Amino acid sequence: MPPKKRAKVGKETSKPDGAKVKVGSKKKANGTTDSPEYCHWLMKSEPESRFENGIDMKFGIEDLKALPDQTSCWDGVRNYQARNFMRQMKEGQVAFFYHSNCKDPGIAGVMKIVKEAYVDHTQFDKKDVHFDAYSKPDNPKWSMVDVKYKRMMKRFIPLSELKKYHLKHRDTGGPLKDMALFTRARLSVQPLTAEEFDFILSLEDKAPL
Repeated sequence: MPPKKRAKVGKETSKPDGAKVKVGSKKKANGTTDSPEYCHWLMKSEPESRFENGIDMKFGIEDLKALPDQTSCWDGVRNYQARNFMRQMKEGQVAFFYHSNCKDPGIAGVMKIVKEAYVDHTQFDKKDVHFDAYSKPDNPKWSMVDVKYKRMMKRFIPLSELKKYHLKHRDTGGPLKDMALFTRARLSVQPLTAEEFDFILSLEDKAPL
């Protein structure tokens, strides 16, 4: 039998792509602040075939686009910080679909959060590569959201170009100076400020750096 292909099953407050959204912090009763509230995101997935235990981990933006209703659950996140970011997501918020662990990593398109965080069923499936024996149904550790394809980028924005802007902005000041893609690179789900999101969108209409 051919290897089993991994399937995604299932399928900022609402703002249009270019909307300005203020990133704030929640104030607690004692006057301290909680973590910032984000309205834009970057989510990584692998567009090229890679097999784990006979299951193909491939899931690029074209795969999302080809699904019924162009919608999928975003399962398999097994990092607590990335999970916590997903739990902050609100229906209607937007995220960049980032192609990772491939020959040409970068931002391929835009998708929308259409279902807020709920229990990731793959943590209980012993046949799934994301099975977690320490997670229990009465106290699940992992969550997922549903995403819907929105559009392709007008042009693919490669990691190499984003890194050039990051280094430039880090030295001179600019929107990408603290971008999580470079300061928290290992996270598969990352927050974006409105300024970062808008700047990256503006690159669509510019020649590559």
